[in-house]
Amino acid sequence: MPRVKRSHKRTDRRKKILKRASGYFLTKSKLYQAAQEAVERGLKFAYIGRRQKKRQFRSLWIVRISAAAKLNGFSYSQLIHGLKTAGVDLDRKILADIAVHDAAGFTALVAQAKAAIGEKAHA
Repeated sequence: MPRVKRSHKRTDRRKKILKRASGYFLTKSKLYQAAQEAVERGLKFAYIGRRQKKRQFRSLWIVRISAAAKLNGFSYSQLIHGLKTAGVDLDRKILADIAVHDAAGFTALVAQAKAAIGEKAHA
């Protein structure tokens, strides 16, 4: 029968938690139970934060698009409606980037949206 080298599972588990807790304040980085609670709490917030990040970025993109649309005499909702009607498939991330870095390009998109809404009103 082959020899099996094993580590001590309990020690390894504790070491893993304490390593993750290094840098925490006072007992949270030294004592296992306090460290375990702090690490679990931290992991929970990290998980929630990864989801919130997506929401916050979308919200930021919408604010940027809205501000650029208002400079061109258009509201955000009209712009999005006009672009959909015109068949322009750009997501909010790209639209926000264009709004910030390419004002002339964004103005062209607004003109396209205005034209599409105008055609729809006459039809």
